[in-house]
Amino acid sequence: MLRYSRNGNKIYWINVTNAKEEYGYAKEEELQRRGELERVAARYGVEALDNLELKPAGLDEYPMSELVQIFSERIKRIQPNIVLIPFQYDVHSDHRIVFDAVYSCTKSFRYPEIEKILCMEILSETDYAVPAHGFVPNYYVDISAYMEEKIDILKEYKSEIKPSPFPRNEEAVRGLARYRAAGCNVKYAEGFHLLKAIEK
Repeated sequence: MLRYSRNGNKIYWINVTNAKEEYGYAKEEELQRRGELERVAARYGVEALDNLELKPAGLDEYPMSELVQIFSERIKRIQPNIVLIPFQYDVHSDHRIVFDAVYSCTKSFRYPEIEKILCMEILSETDYAVPAHGFVPNYYVDISAYMEEKIDILKEYKSEIKPSPFPRNEEAVRGLARYRAAGCNVKYAEGFHLLKAIEK
């Protein structure tokens, strides 16, 4: 996102779930997570952050038709060229549901602006997919010039980051970027799974 943002692209971020009192979280945690999202969005130069604040680990409680409608309305309004979604086989059920709902909103005859659909790799979720459905990147982005800034922004996520061996921390993020870089001959890279690309 940093590379795209710095190159003049407009970034729209739809955050699907969030800790809220009504879901059993403390008010302080709700405010902390909301603040983290807003700070990260600002650091990335996000054009608009749309925080749906649906129930964490509870998207299966919403009808799929309702979720599809939520994303469809936003995609029609934003008219994105590139759509970035969680991997289809992430171990987190919310990620799989978001994939299904958003992917339903990418048909070219209904959403003709979409030219590229990418699945992202999320530490602690994507890497726990069952072997038969493991994440295999086939699209790489060189982030060498942005790696240190990415790590600095990562530190804003105080509620999500914990010391090693927990999978979400500076050491793990940097290690994954180095590993993906080995697949494309650069210093640091992010790997994605390209689902669809339309050249116009």
